Amino acid sequence: MQDESGISFFGALFGGLYWLIQNIAGAFYNFGYAVTHPQLWLDWSDKASIMRFVYYGGSVEFFFVVFTAFLLLTAVGMYRRSIMWGVVRGLEGFANTLGRLFAWAGLLMVLQQIVIVFMQRVFARPDMSFGLGIALEKDISWFAEELKLYNALVVCLCVTYTFVQGGHVRVDLIYSGISFRAKRMVDMIGSLIFMMPAAVLTWMYGWYFLWRHLIVPKPSASDTLERLVMKSRALRWNVETIGFSPNGFNGYFLFKILLVTFAGIVFLHAIAFFYRSYLEFVEGQGSENKHLDKDSLGEGEEAYEGAH
Repeated sequence: MQDESGISFFGALFGGLYWLIQNIAGAFYNFGYAVTHPQLWLDWSDKASIMRFVYYGGSVEFFFVVFTAFLLLTAVGMYRRSIMWGVVRGLEGFANTLGRLFAWAGLLMVLQQIVIVFMQRVFARPDMSFGLGIALEKDISWFAEELKLYNALVVCLCVTYTFVQGGHVRVDLIYSGISFRAKRMVDMIGSLIFMMPAAVLTWMYGWYFLWRHLIVPKPSASDTLERLVMKSRALRWNVETIGFSPNGFNGYFLFKILLVTFAGIVFLHAIAFFYRSYLEFVEGQGSENKHLDKDSLGEGEEAYEGAH
């Protein structure tokens, strides 16, 4: 009995390794085929192309294309650290640029709330109109509920910017008491076993959650490519425009797009964080915060920086 259990364990182990190697090897073919046949998944005038796009966006094949690209980039970066530093600077620059842009949504949210209060309490108006020429005219309740969109923009698109700036809340039990290289090791492990898997799971759930509210027949994560292509015969766009109140905000599909975007940028920044931690681990404490673009409150305000 023990021999059989041992054989089954090693059989499962070798089967898993074979599956992993097979999918990594197949990633080169899948990527090449997708690049050389873009009309099969980007020609959205063809309903079957839309379903192929839906399938591959949340597929094992797409995951292994991204995973294989990460492995190759990591191998090249370990050989030439300047390339890895370039990736870190590029991804952190992207996070900072995106975050600094959409952080202004917080100001828009405050200004719109002030206008809503004045229109309701001072002018007693039931609706509001914004714009030049063709104005956006909606009930005040629509604009009030739309404030949640600004909040979602800040949360989803400023998350990696906040990470770069060190603004996320942390619970430190052992981190501050360990050595510099031990901290970098903890950071590397954390990016690989927490950030990346969490981003992948969020993407997988969010991807089909998004498309089930954009098209019918509703796609499912359990559908095969053949079944989705068969469903495409009856495909039509059915963008969700249901609000929580009769005259309330009706663009909740935007939140689902933001959820997928959030997962994507968190995964990309997990790569940047892993690379930075690895480079600082290899090069030592002298490279701590190397090329890091952090905001500053100005001269004389150093004591308050990082305290928020």
